[in-house]
Amino acid sequence: MTKEFRGRVVVPGNTTGKALVTHSGFNTLASLKTAGSFLNKKGVINDMNNPELYQKLMPGKILCLPETIGSTTGGMVLYCVSVMNVGPSAMLFSKPADTLAVAGAVLTYNWSDHPIILIDGLGEEFLEYVKEDDTISVYEDGRVVIERE
Repeated sequence: MTKEFRGRVVVPGNTTGKALVTHSGFNTLASLKTAGSFLNKKGVINDMNNPELYQKLMPGKILCLPETIGSTTGGMVLYCVSVMNVGPSAMLFSKPADTLAVAGAVLTYNWSDHPIILIDGLGEEFLEYVKEDDTISVYEDGRVVIERE
């Protein structure tokens, strides 16, 4: 079964990968830091306040979320995990993306070998439909195709 959605392209690119899904806000710093505020070098999500993602691996996944929340360091955290090659390959927002997530994704696009594609405005139906480990293909024109067996 295949379903297609369209959103606004913020950072373009094409990728295919497995979905990592949260229905609550993604706290970038809380999710990607370890004790002592150092960034997590393995990409394990450490935010205990997000049980959908807690202790899951993020590298190369397509993060499906409504919005990001948390501190103003969020954009820089996204850039840093991208440079370390432990970030998501794409972030797909059901709502409009916040400026900090956009800033981080734009930094990765311009300064990293592992850019984070960002598409927003996919709608509530997108977040209701997508399930963890669905295969998602993301296209630079804003199409998001979810394939499920």
